[in-house]
Amino acid sequence: MDNHNTTQELPERTAEAQRDPFLAALGERVRSLRARKGLTRRALALASDVSERHLANLELGVGNASVLVLRQVARALDCELVDLLNDESAAAPEWLLIRELLRGRSDEELRRARVALTELYGQAGLADARTSRIALIGLRGAGKSSLGQLLADDLNVPFVEMNNEIERVAGCGLGEIHNLLGPTAYRRYERRALEEMIQLYPDAVIATPGGLVSDPATLNLLLSHCYTVWLRATPQEHMQRVIEQGDLRPMAGNQEAMQDLRRILEGRAAFYGKADLSFDTSGKTLSEAFSGLREALRQHAGV
Repeated sequence: MDNHNTTQELPERTAEAQRDPFLAALGERVRSLRARKGLTRRALALASDVSERHLANLELGVGNASVLVLRQVARALDCELVDLLNDESAAAPEWLLIRELLRGRSDEELRRARVALTELYGQAGLADARTSRIALIGLRGAGKSSLGQLLADDLNVPFVEMNNEIERVAGCGLGEIHNLLGPTAYRRYERRALEEMIQLYPDAVIATPGGLVSDPATLNLLLSHCYTVWLRATPQEHMQRVIEQGDLRPMAGNQEAMQDLRRILEGRAAFYGKADLSFDTSGKTLSEAFSGLREALRQHAGV
């Protein structure tokens, strides 16, 4: 009788675990990270070798309940879940102390801490030099290429399309990198291309790929060595400009392209927001946008 009751209760317990708020939050983080990197669920399924159905369940908060076991163990050990999954943090006492010091701080406090650490580790003299190398960030369709070329001409410095530099470093086209080598290899080439550009171009205007902010290490490198400008636009204008360019990557064939674009923008907005300057190109002609951007740079960067 007892065995029968236990068997009856197991499905209910499993269902209850699947609805656990922790799993729901985990699913939201997975969905947010996927949006930030600009991946459809199908693309993530191919990259991770995990079925779309499993990913859908994970994002809906009904993933494998065994994750809850790890959380319970972490709680019992009075540590973070990441400490069970990441060898580095568990073996680095100073990292644990720094993390505890930063816990609960506001975004502005964390920004000041990041700037202080940047200055501490040999980057103090770069603040003034950064304005000679201007990097434009943002989604495709914001005007990075067209405004970047105009700005470079006005400042009489080279204009550099970072995508071209990535292809040069990789020795093949972007499509081949993504399709044959995968996102991890792409991020590696992206980081190497930026490192080389910093060495090669002390003065330049750089148009960066929209997904560069997805990698914290590459974003830190960009923020440390370039004066960054986030070119913004409404999702509708982003989409219209991309269509006019004849380029629908990574949304080709997706009936929910606009919804995906909004998710990507929402997922990256906080990272784009780390730029030194934000400029909205919505509703402006190219001439109007350039005039406004040029004046904003004079006021805020002195260039």
